[in-house]
Amino acid sequence: MGFSPYQATSLAAAVDLNGPGHYLHWSIFNVSLANLVLIAVMVVIFGAAMLVRFPDGHDRGNGHAAHGDGAGTPGRTAHRRERAAEDEDDPPAHVLVPGGGAAASLDGDRTWTGAIRRAGLRLLPPGKLLPDRQPAYVASWVYVFGVATLAAFGLAIVSGFLIALGGPDWWHTNPVGHFFNSLHLWSVEMFMAFMVIHLWGKFWMAAWRGRRALTWLTGGLAFMASIVECFTGYLSQQNFDSQWISTNGKDAINATGLGGFFNLMNFGQMLLWHIVLLPIVLVAIVGAHVLLVRIRGVSHPLPQKRPRGREARRAARAADNADWTGPTRVYDIAKEAVTATAVATALVVVLAAVLSSPDAPSISIGTWARLAPADFMATATSELAGTSETATYGPPYNNASGSTQRIGISWEKLGGVRVPINAAQDFVLGPLEKIAPTQPVLASALSRYRAAPASTRSAWETAYSKALDHVKFQGGTPVVPAAADGPVPTLISTELSLARGGALDTDLLANRSFYGTDFTKPLLFLEDGEYFAQQAQAQHLEGNQWGVMNETGSYPGQPWLWLYTLWYQVPGFDNSANVDLIAIYLTGAATILLLAVPFIPGLRDIPEVVPLHRVIWRNWHRRAGGPRTPDFGLPASHEPRPSEIGR
Repeated sequence: MGFSPYQATSLAAAVDLNGPGHYLHWSIFNVSLANLVLIAVMVVIFGAAMLVRFPDGHDRGNGHAAHGDGAGTPGRTAHRRERAAEDEDDPPAHVLVPGGGAAASLDGDRTWTGAIRRAGLRLLPPGKLLPDRQPAYVASWVYVFGVATLAAFGLAIVSGFLIALGGPDWWHTNPVGHFFNSLHLWSVEMFMAFMVIHLWGKFWMAAWRGRRALTWLTGGLAFMASIVECFTGYLSQQNFDSQWISTNGKDAINATGLGGFFNLMNFGQMLLWHIVLLPIVLVAIVGAHVLLVRIRGVSHPLPQKRPRGREARRAARAADNADWTGPTRVYDIAKEAVTATAVATALVVVLAAVLSSPDAPSISIGTWARLAPADFMATATSELAGTSETATYGPPYNNASGSTQRIGISWEKLGGVRVPINAAQDFVLGPLEKIAPTQPVLASALSRYRAAPASTRSAWETAYSKALDHVKFQGGTPVVPAAADGPVPTLISTELSLARGGALDTDLLANRSFYGTDFTKPLLFLEDGEYFAQQAQAQHLEGNQWGVMNETGSYPGQPWLWLYTLWYQVPGFDNSANVDLIAIYLTGAATILLLAVPFIPGLRDIPEVVPLHRVIWRNWHRRAGGPRTPDFGLPASHEPRPSEIGR
């Protein structure tokens, strides 16, 4: 026996409030008893807030003998606190605080707020938070991409707000909305491009040196979170590209056992992850990364020659850990941020205006049935027979095992059936049963099919499937050669009529309560046919075309997914039944390696072995330092004149 959401709610509650309400009428007011109770509770709380005595704090005002040795004279405790405050560089007791008398905040020194304030000022004094000077070696365009990434990130957020003005789908039909979507697309492309370039630069600078490993970790985590954020954004588009990405990406997520909880074909779920959950996480990580950069500063230049010997390496580490005491130059961080934002905005607006954004229309079951009716009928027959991909898929949809992947352990089976789908009932029999009361012929065919043994039904389905190879259409009506197929022709031809009229799309979505944004059933039905894959192949979106990275048309897609896509092209992996799990494991291992670079000997030494850092810091080396061996064809440095140092 099933329960409605309201019944389920009442079962979970100690008191059932879903029954008829009680109302009171007075003059022009008609008020429910429940609202009156709520208002009464609010009044009681307000009265208690006014009347109940507030716990005494450690107040300190002028002339309170209770807190001193005499009227207006601070006691010994106050003097001790004053000395402690002076030791900690806090305001002395005699400093007047507006509205608080003498040293009104002295007792606040022992509060959590005071401790957090002092710790914050120690870690990040104003001179570090908003510096006006920076080390003289920061003189390369490579350094610009950090602030450029932040500027593009801000544009992505703002353009997302603009799309939200009209709702998640207005950009499909409104030219202004489409322009806003174009702004969002190109700001995101710019954000990811700048972030990757920034990551490259920091790797070749070995920017984790000098107790900056946490800075590297937060930067790597920001990159990973950005990938998931962008991925859910593509899924939220509700166009053909999002349909294809969701149906293909679901196999990898299902292989991890998470498909029933993170359903790529539930576009409503993906939209909320994209606009609520992931942005909060991403902003927090990016904020932490920026604060760590401000606290620790940028890493010092690597020496032109790699240190040899234990003592030399120890000295190099000590130098990296120490604060920079060398020459500096003027640095206007506010001007840099405004300039980067202005340039990024101009680029995004031009790209959006000139190149727009892709929006290949989504494919519905109705479109499929009208344009490829034979393929639709063959797929519907396979759903009825239980031989389609969905019918034999396995968790999280059913208990079959056709697509279950295992490397040591099957995460899918551990995850279990979380999105139950009975292909025959959900895709064929269920929709037909809803209209059967008004169609006697269909009702008779359904009764006959239900009453037949499983072996008889299987024989009918096999015979009809073979006859479909020779189907012809006369005036749009399918003509299937006669066969020993029982009532199956009536069922499938009626199913075709339902699909062509759009009723099947509606039915598969209408089975969901509330918002009709879960496209799991219609997309799985579409994926079982050949028409859907043919459209994707024409757009170069299939896996063997590196399709996960591609976008419809000539638009750039998701090149930041190249590592994940790579594993599907490797000989031996490409035809493995566990290819999705292989790709997940290897991509996960590569991700861990990226985050752990500062801690892995050999891997963290690559920037010293392949000295691209010499190019980045070439101007600094010229100015700061004596003879050296030429690198990459650059002229040997000269001894700097005094006027050059710190310029």
